[in-house]
Formats: sequence, C-alpha cells, structure tokens
Amino acid sequence: MLNRRAFLKTSLGTGAAVLPVSAALNALQPAAIAAGQPGGASALQLVALPSRLAPIDPASEPWQQRIRRVGQTNMTEHDPVAMNIEEWADYWHNAGAQIVFVSVTGILAFYPSKVKFHQWGKFLNGRDFFGECTAAAKKRNMRVVARMSPDLNWGDALAAHPEWAMRYKDGSVQFSAEDPRLFKTCMFSTYMDDYVPALIREVSSLYNVDCFYTNGWPPLGSLPDCHCAICSKLPPADTPTYWRAFNDRVFQLWTRYDALAKEKRPDCFFFANLGGNVRGGPNLDRLGKIAAWFQADNQGRSYGNDQVWGCSLQGRVCNAIMDGKFAANVTAAYSTGAVSWRNASKNPDEARMWMNETLAGGMVPYYHFVGAEDGLGEDRRWQKVGSDYFQWTAKHDAHLAVRRSIANIGVVFGQSTQLLYPGPAAVRSRAYMHETTQGLYDALLRGRFAFDFVHEDRLEPERLAKYRALILPNVAMLSDAQCHQIRAFVDSGGSLMASFETGLYDENLNSRAEFGLADLLGISKAGDVIGTNGNAYYARIERQHPILDGFHDTNWIPGAQNRVPLKPVQEAVLSVVPGFVRYPPELAYPPISHTDEPAVVLRELGPSRIAFFPGDVERTYWLTGHGDLLRLLGNTLRWITRDERIVDLSGEGFVEMFAWETAPGYAVHVLNYTNPDAQHGWIQTTHPIGPQVVRMKLPAGVRVKSVELLRAESSVMFNADGQILEFTIPGVEDYEVAAITIS
Repeated sequence: MLNRRAFLKTSLGTGAAVLPVSAALNALQPAAIAAGQPGGASALQLVALPSRLAPIDPASEPWQQRIRRVGQTNMTEHDPVAMNIEEWADYWHNAGAQIVFVSVTGILAFYPSKVKFHQWGKFLNGRDFFGECTAAAKKRNMRVVARMSPDLNWGDALAAHPEWAMRYKDGSVQFSAEDPRLFKTCMFSTYMDDYVPALIREVSSLYNVDCFYTNGWPPLGSLPDCHCAICSKLPPADTPTYWRAFNDRVFQLWTRYDALAKEKRPDCFFFANLGGNVRGGPNLDRLGKIAAWFQADNQGRSYGNDQVWGCSLQGRVCNAIMDGKFAANVTAAYSTGAVSWRNASKNPDEARMWMNETLAGGMVPYYHFVGAEDGLGEDRRWQKVGSDYFQWTAKHDAHLAVRRSIANIGVVFGQSTQLLYPGPAAVRSRAYMHETTQGLYDALLRGRFAFDFVHEDRLEPERLAKYRALILPNVAMLSDAQCHQIRAFVDSGGSLMASFETGLYDENLNSRAEFGLADLLGISKAGDVIGTNGNAYYARIERQHPILDGFHDTNWIPGAQNRVPLKPVQEAVLSVVPGFVRYPPELAYPPISHTDEPAVVLRELGPSRIAFFPGDVERTYWLTGHGDLLRLLGNTLRWITRDERIVDLSGEGFVEMFAWETAPGYAVHVLNYTNPDAQHGWIQTTHPIGPQVVRMKLPAGVRVKSVELLRAESSVMFNADGQILEFTIPGVEDYEVAAITIS
C-alpha cells in the first residue's frame, strides 16, 4: 500500500494543483474528525460491496427508464397568442430534453375541448395550441406528457355541480386563496369519477401522447380537510382511519386513470403529483408498487429557513419505494420561496445545486419555468443554466443512470408518524417530525455515513439484509407486525438505534401502556413525557463508553427538550439530571443532582448493538445545533455499526455523499454544502473544498479500469490493493461525481 505522501502525489492526477503537505494531510483525516467528532482510521473497517446485479437488456425495459432529461414550460393563458412554438420546441430539443410536459388543462383548455365545463382560455380563439405543441415536440423526437390539473374549477361548474366543491365545516365552499373565482374540487366527488376521465378520453382520442399527469392531486405533505356531503361521512381528517380511506380513493382513481391511458396504447400510463419527501400525502409504499413514474414535485426550498439538502432527501425517499423504477425531481428555474416571483429566475448556483442533488439522489433532472412568451419570457436568464446542465449530463448518461444504492445504514421513515403524529402534548406542532428528521439527517451528513431511507411498510427481511443497522428517529407509530419485523432484523445480527416515543403508539395512533419494542430495547416506561420549563434535563456521565469518546472535563452533557422517563437499568452509561430553573440564576442548580433514571440504554446481543435515547435528541440537536448532541449521535452511530463503512469519504468540509452501482461500475457523488447559505435562503456563490479521499472494498473478482471525475472532466490515478480501491478527488466546487469503470 502506498504511504500518504506517495498516494497524494499519484492520486491528484495530471494537471491538478498540488496542495501544501499540511493541507493534504488534514484533508486525509477521517470525516468524523473533520466534523468535530471522535473516531480514527484505526477503528474504521471497510466492508465489501455486494455482488453486482445481473446485467439488464435496455431494450427490455419500459421506455421511461431510458429518459434522462425532462423539460417543461408551464403554459399560461396568454401563451397561445404570444408563444413561438418552434422556438419553444427548439430550446428543449437543443438542450437535450427527451420528454416535455405540455399543458392540456389546468383550469383552462389549451385545445378546442368539447368536455362540458372545460373552459377555453380567452386567447385560445379555437386554436389547437396543445396539438401544435405536441406535433412540434414529436417532430424533434421528444415524447409528450399531457399535463392536467384537476384541483380547481370555475363558477359555472360549481353552479351546475355544487357537490364537486370542497367545503368548510359551516358548509361554505372552499375557494382559491389567490383567485376566488376558482373553487377547490373534492377528490371524493364525481368530479374525479366523471369529469377527469372525460378529459383523458378526449385527449387520448385526439392526440398521440405518451402519458398523462395530474398536477395538484393528490395533495402533497398533508391530507385534505373537506366537509362536503361525502366527506362528512368519512372519519375526521388527520386520523389513521381517514388516511386509509384517502389511500383507498387515491389508489382507486390512479388505477382507473392508468387503465384509461392504456386503452389506446399499452405503453402509455398515468402518473400523479407526488413528493413531500417523508411526509408525502398518499401511502408511498402502496403507490410505489403501481407507479411507473415518481413525480417528485419538490421544486426548491419552500421557505427562507429550509435546508439545502431537501432535494437529495427526496431522492432517498424515491429510492426507498420505487425499486429502481423511474423517478424525476422538478427543479424550478423560477424563484421559489416564502416570497415568490414565479416568472423570475432564481440564483443560478441554487438551481444547479438542486439539479446536482437530483442526480446524486438517483433521480432524473427535470427543469421547469412558467410562461413562454416570444423569446421564452421576459426573464430569459434561466435558459442557459438549464441547457448547459442538460448538455453536460448527456455526455455522461451511462454513469449517471443508477442501478442500486450502496449503503449499510437504513433510516426507517414512518410516513404515518410524519403525517398523523402531532408531537408530544408539551409541543403539539406539525413541524415536530420535520425537525426530528432534519436533525438526524444533519448528523448523518456530518458523520459522512452511507445510508438509505426505508419505508415503514417495507421491513421485510430480504429488504433489510443489506443493512448493518436500522435507525428509528422517533417512529412513534408502529404496528405489532412492524415491531416483529424489527425484532427479526436484530435476531439476524442487525443493530438498532431508536429514540423518544418510538413504538409508543400502534398503527391507529392508540397509545400503548409500554413501548412496542420494550423487550428488544431493554427498557420500561416510568411515566408520561416530561418537557422543559427553564433548563432542559442533563445527562450525567456514569461510566466511560465509546459513545462518550471526546467528552472531557465534564460530568454532564446536555439532554433533550422532551423525554419519556424510564425505569432504572443496570450499569447505566448516562443518567438523567432533571431539568431545573434557568432564571433567576440564583435558582439555576439541580435540586436533585443524581438519579437512577437512564438517559440512554445500551445493549449488546451477540453481533447486534442496540441504543435507545428516551429524549428527542435528534430534534433538539436540530433546534440548537449543540455540538455535544452531534458528538453523541455520531459516536452512537459509529458504535452500533462497529464503525463499518461500505464507502469511506474523508476530507474537510460539510458534504453529502451518495454511492451507486451503475452499469459501467460505480459512481460516488459528493455534494459540497460548505456554504453560509446551506441552512437559509439560496446559494449566492459556491465555496470550493479541497481533497476528498475515497476508499471502498470491491467485490471479489472486480477490477477497476479507470476513475473519471465527471464535473472536472478528467481522470485521476487510483490505487487498487487487493479488493481495496482508493483515490483522491482533488477538490469539489459544488458537486463532483467519481465514475468508476470496471472490467
């Protein structure tokens, strides 16, 4: 094996700048140290990648699996008299889009429809605008998605069909907040049974489209709250029984629309608006089994304080439920956010990062702007960003098309908990689980762990076999069957980390007297949730343990904002110091300075390691950014996994890493989040980072031919010692992909 100095010289590759030795050595330190956490190269163990999947004949795959770039100009009512169709089609074709969304209807018909209440736009004047756009795209060998939006309609439809409207508790109609001429349609009404199928049939009879798409339905991230005559007979919204009825209705309509799409062409299909990441509205496990296309409508950071990794988080959700089927994420070229300018371009670096995350997360980039007046709008700055990015991806399609994620940690996302669990009584916030998810996600990124998301309804042994450990970040709702599957995972040698109210509720949100996994976790509940009034509780160090590596000169470390009190356990590592007065300072001392209540419970069962935090530590870390909580989470993740890495990425900077098996070999994606705008607003400019060292253990018999950096468009030297592959990425501006070709 080469020593560090010799390896640095060879791995930088031709033409790369050579860093000072001190900077290079710092860059080679383990990621854990770079993140301010303990750990070292001596403890880290590389585990071999799984045997490669059998090759697939591309000709045998559905046509959408070969799509690598998606374009959309969302048409406005005015476009039929202002848009140059040839110019529109040329832009997307020259950019490299293989399929385009064309508006059939939102609230308006873009063709001379004969369906009653399908209102023509006032500038249509009988023109077949949709047909002309479809023909122009087809002439350039681009496929066409017929885009519909069934969530709103006009007053004439309401007058004729008052039963189509969503209503408030007092019976009044729910209208659009932005334009009260439009009413919100109820998905349980005959509007979805009669009107929408009529549109699909008409469009299918007139045009040769490749698929149908409904925007605005199903709802994203929340459940509809309607009190019409039909919905008033359903269980209350935001309850498990309502969610089941909602899912049954979504599944019924989805399968019916798909059957209608296939009447003309068997390879045509229907798909609908999805996204919302872990908080998606419909049951994603159920839809993932039938969906041909996952439409991740996750266009940008929605609010000023959103984190930068929102798109890559969505990619992990898609990977968890689509089993390698097609998924695309929409990147808005326009200005998303709490204050929106829907016809103005957003910062180019922010738009590019969203597309970087799309690719890194295993999805297909999909670029979108609103309005296509002559010249493609008043603000044309978005055009070059999209065309340059698409043309770059076209050169590297083979390496950017993913087959399977390489990860040894599975994070269970409880979709039912995300949607239905309101948080503990002391908090009761719809943002509670969002904050929990972000806290764990941040800790995983800072530790540079390779991880997947795992849907709560996909805990079968064959799916979990690839993981060394499962993480349950306050997955409050678990059925008895899911608890049994988690026990089976641990019985087979897997490890586990869980927190707070995990398993304290069943699938119907009924509280349990005891944790559903109490026997496995080695815990017993001693009371109801205790919140914070003044000082949050502290955790007293009772004995040394690897999860406490790096803590010196202190008897206490911070606990969490909320906790479930537990009965005593033997040989506790951390005990609870109950919260006490924060102000006035004269009273800021603990009346009870020592208890036998555990602040963490650790177990070893053969090869399995188990850690349970009775506090909401992930969320508290997210709210505070406290380094002690980050260190504690990172140490615990390393302990339960025995610091086994399937891909090791070391170097300075705050990054997110994805590793994928590809047809040519493997691809390691590195997203550089070392930026003052990573947690707020938009990226103004990039802040490059230095060398990143990649190490992985290849399957037996695999030989490496080359390692190419796709963004730098250069090759790098590599060292292959037996099954261990090692190379250095000299630097990362915003994003780099190391494409490994094997023989």
